[in-house]
Amino acid sequence: MSGTSKENVLIFIIICSFLILLLVAFITIVIYRYQQKQNIYFKSLEQLKIIHNNEILQSQLEIQEQTFQNISRELHDNIGQKLTLAKLYLNTLPLGKPEQLVKQVESCIQMIGESIIDLSDISRSMNSEILLNNGLIPALEFEVAQMEKTGAYKINLFVSGDLIFLDTKRELILFRIVQEALTNIIKHASANIIKICIDYAPNFVSLLISDNGKGFISNTRQKKGIGLINMDKRAKLLNGKCEIESNQTDGTTIKIQLPLYDKEKML
Repeated sequence: MSGTSKENVLIFIIICSFLILLLVAFITIVIYRYQQKQNIYFKSLEQLKIIHNNEILQSQLEIQEQTFQNISRELHDNIGQKLTLAKLYLNTLPLGKPEQLVKQVESCIQMIGESIIDLSDISRSMNSEILLNNGLIPALEFEVAQMEKTGAYKINLFVSGDLIFLDTKRELILFRIVQEALTNIIKHASANIIKICIDYAPNFVSLLISDNGKGFISNTRQKKGIGLINMDKRAKLLNGKCEIESNQTDGTTIKIQLPLYDKEKML
C-alpha cells in the first residue's frame, strides 16, 4: 500500500472516530436533557401531590373547626339554657304545692333528658372522620338535622340516582363545600328555606345548594367572599366545576359537579 493510501485510510479513521465521538456526545446530551426534564416533571408531579394532600388536610381541619364551632354554639345556646332553666326550677320548687311541684319536677326531668340526647348528638359529631366513614349522605343528614334544631331554617335534602360511596377525598370535599355554603347562608343570606340536591350519574356527581335569602350580583368578583372562592377552588382541585348564580332578590344557587373517579383511574 502506498503512502498516500495509508494517509487516506488514516484520515478516514480519524474522521470516523471524530464523528462517532460527536454522535456519542450528542446522544449523551440528549439523554442528559431528557433525564433533566423527567426529573423536573417528577418534581412538579410530587409538588402537585403535596399541594393536593395539603388541600385535603386543610379541608379536614376546617371540618373539625366548623364542628367545634357548632358544638360550642349548641352547648351555649341550647344545652346550657336547658340546664340553667332546670337548675332554676329545682332551686324554686314549691314544696307546699304538691301539684305544681310534680309539674316542675317533670319539666326538669324532660329538660335534662333532652340535654342528654343533645350531648349524645354532639359526641357523634366530635370526629368528622368517624362521621364521614358512614358515608356522605348520613353525614349531610346529620348536619341538616343539627341546623334545623335551631328552628330558623327549613332544609330539604334530595338524593337522586344510584347511590355510590365515593373515595374519602371526594366525600370530604363535598361535605366541606356544603358546610361552607350553610355557613355563608347563616352569616349573609337571611334565608329560611334551603334546598340541597345530590344527583349520582354514571361518571359524575352533582351537588346543588340554593336558598331563598338575599343574594349578590354574581358577576361582580369583589362581592364573592372567601367561602365562595374556596368552594370553587376545592371543586377544581378534583377536576370539577363550580357555578354560582345569585341576585339580590332570588337568593343564591351553587352548582358543583365532580367526576366520580380520577382521570388516571379511568384510563
